Amino acid sequence: PITGVIRTALHNMDREAREHYSVVIQAKDMAGQVGGLSGSTTVNITLTDVNDNPPRFPQKHYQLYVPESAQVGSAVGKIKANDADTGSNADMKYTIINGDGSGVFSISTDKETREGILSLKKPLNYEKKKSYTLNIEGANTHLDFRFSHLGPFKDVTMLKIIVGDVDEPPLFTMPSYVMEVYENAKIGTAVGTVTAQDPDAANSLVRYFLDYNTEEDRYFTIDASTGTIKTARIFDREETPWYNITVAASEIDNPGLVSHVPVGVRILDINDNPPELAREYDVVVCENAKPGQVIQTVTATDKDYSANGARFHFSLDEGLSLNPNFTLRDNEDNTASILTRRRRYSRATQDIYYLPVLISDGGVPPLSSSSTLTIRVCACERDGRVRTCHAEAFLSSAGLSTGALIAILLCVVILLAIVVLFITLRRSKKEPLIISEEDVRENVVTYDDEGGGEEDTEAFDITALRNPSAAEELKYRRDVHPEVKAVPRHHPSSSLDSVDVQEFIKQRLAEADLDPSVPPYDSLQTYAYEGHRSEAGSISSLDSATTHSDQDYNYLGDWGPEFKKLAELYGEIESERTT
Repeated sequence: PITGVIRTALHNMDREAREHYSVVIQAKDMAGQVGGLSGSTTVNITLTDVNDNPPRFPQKHYQLYVPESAQVGSAVGKIKANDADTGSNADMKYTIINGDGSGVFSISTDKETREGILSLKKPLNYEKKKSYTLNIEGANTHLDFRFSHLGPFKDVTMLKIIVGDVDEPPLFTMPSYVMEVYENAKIGTAVGTVTAQDPDAANSLVRYFLDYNTEEDRYFTIDASTGTIKTARIFDREETPWYNITVAASEIDNPGLVSHVPVGVRILDINDNPPELAREYDVVVCENAKPGQVIQTVTATDKDYSANGARFHFSLDEGLSLNPNFTLRDNEDNTASILTRRRRYSRATQDIYYLPVLISDGGVPPLSSSSTLTIRVCACERDGRVRTCHAEAFLSSAGLSTGALIAILLCVVILLAIVVLFITLRRSKKEPLIISEEDVRENVVTYDDEGGGEEDTEAFDITALRNPSAAEELKYRRDVHPEVKAVPRHHPSSSLDSVDVQEFIKQRLAEADLDPSVPPYDSLQTYAYEGHRSEAGSISSLDSATTHSDQDYNYLGDWGPEFKKLAELYGEIESERTT
């Protein structure tokens, strides 16, 4: 195939002037001679962009209004330079190159809109400076050095910022205040004064007040006109040495504009607490102590500030007579030593001594207090170690050692435990023999209900007793629900005439013993069947209360041990008749 080449016919084609072209191409055969065939097509040509156009601001001077109440970090304005190029060739960056507002404002570039975003770096104050001037530069970030001869690819404009006056809240002369007041000062004592002014040109009057948001704010009051803070209670530095409160100020003409300032109040110390011993001392003197021996070193403490009593002075109470047993030596380092004045101390004579000590501080005015040391006399080893004191000595004199006392105490505890156990067992009740249905121990159940006789068919089924031959199929007890299905037992049927009562009862007793559906303990079963063709006839006693029978009951003794009680009973009745 033969190809054709399309070339530009114009010099320095400009995409910004015309971006798209359409060219009609015709191809002929036979070298273009007459009679040859031809065909044509249209070719669309698009010029690609190069960075050959520098950015340009539409104006050389801009003006922007910003209120002085604008927040630091917020965007206050936008500016944009135009670039005829597209894509990355139109990307640019904005900078502040000079001007008196370069430290107050900053500029950043929005990559989507290619705008310069002007932000506030520091707060504005109309009363101090009413305007700022900025020189802003916009420059391309992607340069094509082939077109560097077309000039610098950046542009500069001047931006004048006008600061707007806004009614502002009062401004305190200091960002925070620290004041001092002595403890125990009277209520209403002046602590200090805060000052605030209206920064606007109107210079409105200011009113002061406390927020009372915390409990500490209620300990002070403030003059609404002068800002003087006074005490509302008596303070104790040893309880709370510092208070933090918040003072608010607002314009009288515009109470909604409020400013706050923190105020710290330090409570100064006065010498109002006497010194005292640092702790409770357990002073011990050995029986074999020597004169001048140091038995204890004591120190003192003072709740007041160190400037009001850092130096303590120790002495014995001068109002008392000279102590013949002990003395005190001030070491002049806020400590004192207790010394013995004589040789030998006896627990039998006196086992405890009391030594009053007077302690004073160096404050203005000086304060003092008296404390009493308790000194115990103890028996010591030769190296000074305490062996026993008076409490142990009395026990030793009685011949009882510590081990013996422990043994005696242990025996007493054991005896008490045995007594308590015995009383508990005596008072404990006997547990019932049958706890649950699974208890396999024998149980005798007594029924006081005599039943309704033969007409009562609800307590049990008497069909089997009236007709033993009808009891072939298994009959379950009505008073117990079986949990295990019993295996049917078949017995040879016997005619009604051949039924023997004794054998029948034995058979039923054996069935009850082997029946798994009955409870696992003995029970009493009553049968009302009297048998058939008994030689004794009826043995019922229903009609025997009013009539006497000539029946001879001696044959009952031949029926076996089961009827022994019945034979004895009727034998007694017969003997009474004879008598």
